[in-house]
Amino acid sequence: MLVGLLLAAFAGMMVALQTIFNNRTDVHMGSWATTTWVLFMGFVASLACSLVFEGSRTFNLQHMQPWYWFSGLIGVGVVICLVLGIKILGPTFSVSVTLTAQLGFALLFDSLGWLGLEKVAFDWKQLAGVLVIVAGIYVFKFGGKKKPAEAVQSASAAN
Repeated sequence: MLVGLLLAAFAGMMVALQTIFNNRTDVHMGSWATTTWVLFMGFVASLACSLVFEGSRTFNLQHMQPWYWFSGLIGVGVVICLVLGIKILGPTFSVSVTLTAQLGFALLFDSLGWLGLEKVAFDWKQLAGVLVIVAGIYVFKFGGKKKPAEAVQSASAAN
């Protein structure tokens, strides 16, 4: 379990790092070119690692549902939505919303046993956990102290 937790934490760190890199690339290339470049580089790296570590199994697709072959197309949506989301919301807020949506949909897919997953019993505590995260994001984005310029405007409007 510890190894799984460490791998998941490392994946989260890499998602945050990739998001920053993608955003910086987007400034120079544009959103669609960034998506193309990111996914091309991922393809090259994945293919090389797969050939080294898995050899001919890389191309063994016989026992896989055909719709799973297209998961890379979902990756296009992931990258383009994150790149554009960061432009609009900023990195921290965008990644927070993304990860919360990921957690919420994972709970939905697990609970309903969709997409070939083994059905996991739904517990209202799980939903409450997701809602607590949503509330935390709301507090993060909209709570706290006002910025100095907002405080001055509020004070002058009150007079």
